[in-house]
Order: sequence, then C-alpha cells, then structure tokens
Amino acid sequence: MKLFVYAGMVSALAPFAIASDGDSIDTAVRACYDVISGPAGTRDWARFQSLFAEGARLIPIRQTAQGSLPAVMTPEQYQERAGANFEKTAFYESEVARRVETFGNIAHVFSTYESRRAPGVKPFARGINSFQLVKTGAGWKIMTILWDSEREGLPLSQKYLTSPKAGFN
Repeated sequence: MKLFVYAGMVSALAPFAIASDGDSIDTAVRACYDVISGPAGTRDWARFQSLFAEGARLIPIRQTAQGSLPAVMTPEQYQERAGANFEKTAFYESEVARRVETFGNIAHVFSTYESRRAPGVKPFARGINSFQLVKTGAGWKIMTILWDSEREGLPLSQKYLTSPKAGFN
C-alpha cells in the first residue's frame, strides 16, 4: 500500500518541475527559456511557476509616447498575459550569450536573447533578459527577470553577442 501512495505522490508532483531545473544558475536559466518556447499551444505552466522564488517579478520595458515604462508582473500575471499569445502563436526564445556575476546566494545573469516563430528562422526580436536569482533550500530560483528589446536607436552592443571566457565575467 505504501508503494502505491508513494507512486501517487511522485506522479502528482512530476509536472511541477524537472529535478535539475534548480541545480545551478545555468539549469534555472535554461529551464526558463525551455518552458516558454514551443509551437502554438499550452506551455508547462506548473514547471514555469516552479522556477520562481516567492515574490518574484517579471518586468518588460515598454516604449510609450511618454518614454520607457516598466510593466511589473507576477509569474501568474505573465502566464495569463503570455499564455493567451502562446496558445495561438509559436514562440521560440533562445540565449545567444550571457554574462554572470555571483556573490554568496545571489546571482545576476545578463542574457542576450533572440525570439523566433520557428527554430532556425530569422529572429523577429532580440534583446537582453536580466535575471536575478537566489539560492534557496530548494535550489536556484528566479527572483526577477527584467528585459528590454533591441530597437531603432538601441542596437545590441557587440560585447553582448558573445559570452566572455570562463572566469572573465
């Protein structure tokens, strides 16, 4: 009987996270890109939610007539907002380069991204995702993702299109 209870618990928890998602800064960032990317349809939102620390925020910078404006969202609000688009439209975001800074239980990852409608096609957008992560008892969790997109007058600098050699961040 205990075996059936244990199997049921494992099955119930399986969709929430992949065990390695929080093992390192790298696996947490890769998991974020992985979970939001794919053909039109539903994403694994339970896995997405599992990547974030309590109180986490996602903050795109929007351009308005008044200038730049941060649009602060919780992971749940991002899911609601982006999920509607992902249901109808394929979206693939991949990392091109990264710069990492760490101290104790905190990390900052400056991650250059490209967004596409299908793997291998020309990107329709590029920019920087600024991840702040915290190491908790449950592993590395995303605290904040702040991002801005390349646009006319704001091209990506060449230094953000390649990753520095290990040890030279």
